[in-house]
Amino acid sequence: MILEIAQIEVKPGHEAAFEEGVGRATAVFRRAKGCRGLDLHRSIEHPTRYRLMVKWDTLENHTVDFRQSPDFQEWRSCVADHFAAPPEVEHTAVAVAGF
Repeated sequence: MILEIAQIEVKPGHEAAFEEGVGRATAVFRRAKGCRGLDLHRSIEHPTRYRLMVKWDTLENHTVDFRQSPDFQEWRSCVADHFAAPPEVEHTAVAVAGF
C-alpha cells in the first residue's frame, strides 16, 4: 500500500468551494485503478492548508494509471481553480506498523 500525501494551499475564501470540489471528485477516485480511499485533512493552525491522503495499491496506480487518465483532468477541473500554488506531492510506504 502506498500513501500519496498532497499538501494543497488554497486561496483565502475558497476553503468551502475547495472542500465541495474534493467531495465531488471522490467518484473519480472510487473508479481509479488501485485507489483504496482518500481523506482530506484541513490544518487547524493554517486554515487554507490541506493534506489530501490517497491510498493506492502501487505507486504506478497513481503516477501512471491515474495521472495519465482522463480522470486526472476531471479531478483537476473540480479543484484547480482554488489552488493558491501547485500542490506538493509525495508518496510514503509503511516503515513501522503501529496499533
